[in-house]
Amino acid sequence: MTGAETPTRLKRGITGPLLFAFILGDVLGAGIYALMGVLAAEVGGMLWAPLLVALLLALLTAGSYAELVTKYPRAGGAAVFAERAFRSPLVSFLVGFCMLAAGVVSAAGLAIAFAGDYFTTFVDLPAPLVAVVFLAVVGALNARGIRESMGANLVMTLVELSGLVIVIVVVAMLVADGGGAPQRVFELPTDAALPTAVLGGAIIAYYSFVGFETSANVIEEVRDPRRSYPRALFASLLTAGVVYVLVGLASAIALPAADLVDSSGPLLDVVAAAGVGVPPWLFSLIALIAVANGALLTMIMASRLAYGMSEQGLLPAVLGRVLPQRRTPWVAILATTLVAMLLTLIGDLSLLAETVVLLLLFVFLSANVSVLVLRRDRVEHDHFRVWTVIPILGIASCILLLTQQSGTVWLFGAILLAVGAVLFAVTRRFRSRAARAEEASDR
Repeated sequence: MTGAETPTRLKRGITGPLLFAFILGDVLGAGIYALMGVLAAEVGGMLWAPLLVALLLALLTAGSYAELVTKYPRAGGAAVFAERAFRSPLVSFLVGFCMLAAGVVSAAGLAIAFAGDYFTTFVDLPAPLVAVVFLAVVGALNARGIRESMGANLVMTLVELSGLVIVIVVVAMLVADGGGAPQRVFELPTDAALPTAVLGGAIIAYYSFVGFETSANVIEEVRDPRRSYPRALFASLLTAGVVYVLVGLASAIALPAADLVDSSGPLLDVVAAAGVGVPPWLFSLIALIAVANGALLTMIMASRLAYGMSEQGLLPAVLGRVLPQRRTPWVAILATTLVAMLLTLIGDLSLLAETVVLLLLFVFLSANVSVLVLRRDRVEHDHFRVWTVIPILGIASCILLLTQQSGTVWLFGAILLAVGAVLFAVTRRFRSRAARAEEASDR
């Protein structure tokens, strides 16, 4: 075994490059294709500024993840860290459940997005049916195997990245021909204060960077995680950040902020404004692939987390069942896919997306605190160690962003956590009964 490569029942099929593609694909996701219009309402043409701030905020928590994941390389992610740090099964469960709920809610939102306008560009079918079938296909690919899922992710990541590169290149061509308005990249909305506008935009942009947390839940399937994980994590975040900032600059140069705000497909309008002649259907196809990729990676994370929590005794033992040949957690995959299908009935993509951010901020807050608490815990293998100031700043950034969430989102999040608390109590009760029955049979 190499470094922190501890024994696992799962197959170690993820190499360093595949892990980089996994994280990059999940971070890039689908949000950026609609993000510029929302950001323009906050910061006008200074689209690059909140994206840069959001990257820096995400890197703080990423530093904590790099230490914790290489120190405790087990499926379960933040739930594993919380269990070690706080020694409370309830706290560990709630942290893990926040992560699990965020993943399933995110997948439901992505399924709704997949079934929307981009899909109807090609075929007009009932959105609920498309969303359910889409999640079924994602679940089947997930069960097929981690290597196959990573291969599909690699192809889809290249496609979605190519769409963003197209935006950057066509606007660069526009500027080279003397077109566009580069001065717009420093224009703020009328009467907007720079710090307030950039912070407001950063809260929105933060959603585009949170995908990195899914990688913690496939760590048992990564080869040489001590070396591979930190390199892949930071490289993917920095790559995504550079691409996002360039897309923000290109968007502001190509179109006034008002045009971006009024558009439901801002990047498509940016490409059209460049006058290069890229066909409209091409961006619809790229957007669909981006959504599909995000959903696949999110469901991989959710199923592995459910499996990991089952192994910890926090969820029913049945979720720990693994296919003999494929070595994938098939019951966890089936359960998370069915729940995601049910959540698509909510139909409110905005509510689902904002709830994901709220839940993940609790997870990130726990992870940053866990780094500091677990510094006294020594392990036998080498692992990444982050500067102490990083998790402290990460805690402050999570609290800041939590204060910006709406009351409706807090209510929906509270309902999900209440469901989690009930599930925890029921699981503990049944496991306690099973333990007593086994003890009685041994006498």
